[in-house]
Amino acid sequence: MNIRDLHYLVTVAETLHYGKAAKACHVSQPTLSMQLKKLEDTLGVQLFERTNKQVQLTSIGADIVIRARRILAEVAQIKLAADATHDPLVGNVRLGLFPTLAPYLLPNLMPLLREAFPNITLLLTEEKTPLLLQQLEAGQLDCALLALPIAGDALATAHVFNEPFYLAVARGHHLASRKSVRVGDLSPENVLLLEDGHCLRDQALAVCHRVGVGESNHFRATSLETLRHMVASSDAVTLMPELATRGHEGNMRYIPFAEPTPSRAIGLVWRKTSARAPLFEAMAEVIRTNYEKLNA
Repeated sequence: MNIRDLHYLVTVAETLHYGKAAKACHVSQPTLSMQLKKLEDTLGVQLFERTNKQVQLTSIGADIVIRARRILAEVAQIKLAADATHDPLVGNVRLGLFPTLAPYLLPNLMPLLREAFPNITLLLTEEKTPLLLQQLEAGQLDCALLALPIAGDALATAHVFNEPFYLAVARGHHLASRKSVRVGDLSPENVLLLEDGHCLRDQALAVCHRVGVGESNHFRATSLETLRHMVASSDAVTLMPELATRGHEGNMRYIPFAEPTPSRAIGLVWRKTSARAPLFEAMAEVIRTNYEKLNA
């Protein structure tokens, strides 16, 4: 086995097409096929099932691809560690964010990070939390802004801010005139939430469960904007993170909760083995000390 062949293996697994993989690896298709056949012979297992129309991983192939990604990620860290000795604040950083945070945080966050780290190029990925964690583990992301806590001993976290929740209602709702609400006020309400896979759904459910409130079984939104529009046109309510309330009043009212205010903790997360940990600590500090600007 060698690093080059593991790179071929992972690329075929991602494209499920030998021709596309060969092009991405800048080699001919016969060369790539031959090297993967040698890898299969070395391991004594079949990695791919091939027909004239498709390529798919065998079960053992899928397991080996996961391990190959980890190896390639560590190889990349060796190069980064060497580069960091020259200037740790230069180069690309692949940053992940989840959908109920990214569009509301990034407009104010990006100028701050550009000013603080002018020689860093941020490459952004927006995905649900489970996929971001997979990409972090596989070395496809360098760091991610996620809701804490995050399980797993392989990841380091730095808390950056707590984001309060507001109760979102239509302007005609009977609670719309209130200056504040309590979590207990959710009890008789029709609560709409996001679909499975969104961390905001789990956070909102945790708040609702404090007072024995369940969600509506008639609708689950695929995005925060869909959820916002559904609440605006109905007598339902939902929980909205603070950053998502700015500039989105329209037919909505966002009512603060009285103490103790429900909130979610946001942190920057990276692999403990990353050679760029000092950079991520510095990025976290910039976000932490500028939350008021991010919330403007």
